[in-house]
Amino acid sequence: MKTHARQEPLLAFEDFEPGRVFELPQYAVSEADILRFAGEFDPQPIHTDPAYAAGSEMGGLIASGWHTAAIFMRMQCDSFLLDTSSIVSPGVDEIRWLRPLRPGDVLSGSVEVTKVAASRSKADRGTVYCKGTVLNQCGEVIMTVTTRNIYRRRRQTRS
Repeated sequence: MKTHARQEPLLAFEDFEPGRVFELPQYAVSEADILRFAGEFDPQPIHTDPAYAAGSEMGGLIASGWHTAAIFMRMQCDSFLLDTSSIVSPGVDEIRWLRPLRPGDVLSGSVEVTKVAASRSKADRGTVYCKGTVLNQCGEVIMTVTTRNIYRRRRQTRS
């Protein structure tokens, strides 16, 4: 697990180009992780009550989709995001939970740069658009997410 200790050189806006792929590290999820997250943030019985979940349409305990999204964020940070000139993200354009995340799953995945756009109003930054994919240990897609993030430029350009 990385900590927030930035060292030069950082990946800047210029380092992102369409087609660049960042591989995400593996992340194992336990039943205790699912129960803890759901108990605090999404206390629906499908996420908090193994007996209820066993008799449900899902056939067992599943993680909140928001838990999956939070894990994806951690995986991004550990893979590349903490080593960038990231300023902020203005949001997520799309998120899809395609399969349930279950206790014992080991996640992996990737983030692919799909588009870059220099800011028209601020020459010191640009927006990077990405598609994230999270897989379980069987290679099944658990979640896809389309993101955007604003990064500082390494060098100033004239407008």
